[in-house]
Amino acid sequence: MYEVHLERAAENDLKRLPTTTFHRIILQIKALAGNPRPSGCRKLTGSKNDWRIRIGDYRVLYEIDEKARAVRIMRVRHRREVYRR
Repeated sequence: MYEVHLERAAENDLKRLPTTTFHRIILQIKALAGNPRPSGCRKLTGSKNDWRIRIGDYRVLYEIDEKARAVRIMRVRHRREVYRR
């Protein structure tokens, strides 16, 4: 099992979501504790430990720390906004 940690930015992103979308995404985030690399996940280009999962039109960006057995959720955004810096 992995520990799942939410960054403050991800918490703020989740607060802005509609209720039904929020619940769908929370279920997927909780599932990352058992399997941090579910089917359909993608490793982000140019990074060592950054991954993303797709949930409808939303993307969850996260980092996997194998040594600490932890998943750190960095962002939860709509697909057209998520990759902007």
